[in-house]
Amino acid sequence: MITIRKLTWKIIPSLFLSTLLLLPLFVQTTEAAPLLKPGSENGDVWDLQYRLKTLDFYTQPMDGKYGAHTKSAVTRFQKEYGMPADGITGAQTWRQLKKYTLNQSEMNIMAKIIYSEARGEPYKGQVAVGAVVMNRIQSSEFPNDIRGVVFQKGAFTAVDDGQYWLSPNRTAYHAARDAVRGWDPTYESLYYFNPKTATSKWIWSRPQTVQIGQHIFAH
Repeated sequence: MITIRKLTWKIIPSLFLSTLLLLPLFVQTTEAAPLLKPGSENGDVWDLQYRLKTLDFYTQPMDGKYGAHTKSAVTRFQKEYGMPADGITGAQTWRQLKKYTLNQSEMNIMAKIIYSEARGEPYKGQVAVGAVVMNRIQSSEFPNDIRGVVFQKGAFTAVDDGQYWLSPNRTAYHAARDAVRGWDPTYESLYYFNPKTATSKWIWSRPQTVQIGQHIFAH
């Protein structure tokens, strides 16, 4: 996995999280990345602002308008993630955004998989499950988007047995946001399993990094 410095994890204010959950839903397509620049005004700008707001690059109210604040946020994101910092959101910037951030509909997927897989785990263990999902998105060994990762055949028990469709609670959304922001208590693990129930010899053969709650995490 290519390692890029991630933002330091910070505690998420409950009020801010509540505001994000009430925002209109804008779905980013997986087709050609839209070119966004000052003066752009559409749903893709909402998507961009949501992603940047999640990482604290964009701190203004979301309005779907590519103004000076959005350009400044994009420029800082580009600098942080090793790109030419021109403040314009083109194909390269979108690739990095989709690799290291989620939009609102994708954040819902993250909260669902965390809740269904780890709702009985300590908070750190819930973040850890989200971190594994993010690590898979960023790894060349797995699909490069959250839908592909979560719904990959046989990847998650909760998808196979239908628990994924349970409604996540607020804690799951907090954990999802923390995982996206770069808190990774798994040390870049790509797998996890419950040692009390795991019967696969293959999963036991993976190099283990840490145990959090009932889950062992591994590379």
